[in-house]
Amino acid sequence: MSAWAQYLVLWGLAVGAIGFVCSMYALARIIGRVQREPGKDVPATAGTLSRDPAWVRYHARYYGYALLFLAFDMEMAFMYPWSVVYRQEGLVALLDMGVFLVILFLGLIYGWSQSALRRQ
Repeated sequence: MSAWAQYLVLWGLAVGAIGFVCSMYALARIIGRVQREPGKDVPATAGTLSRDPAWVRYHARYYGYALLFLAFDMEMAFMYPWSVVYRQEGLVALLDMGVFLVILFLGLIYGWSQSALRRQ
């Protein structure tokens, strides 16, 4: 099969999937009943009404947690592909990962110095 034929099949599958989703949505809107209930429009937590508005701002201390989470999440995202090519690349890949882990460790030390790891 040529490249253009493969692109044509991919385009057809994408159009078919989008068409199927749109048709199911339209069918649900046509057949389904719409009931407006006041309780459905209110933010709730575990069945009780929330005392805070839905668009409340978070305290700045949580950003440290979020940044540390992202740093270590990215570490795991890069460790898997690195482990796949490590046998082929050898020492170069080991040194690259060492530099990457040192940078992440410096971020951990910075977060520790800013008390981002302390529970408040």
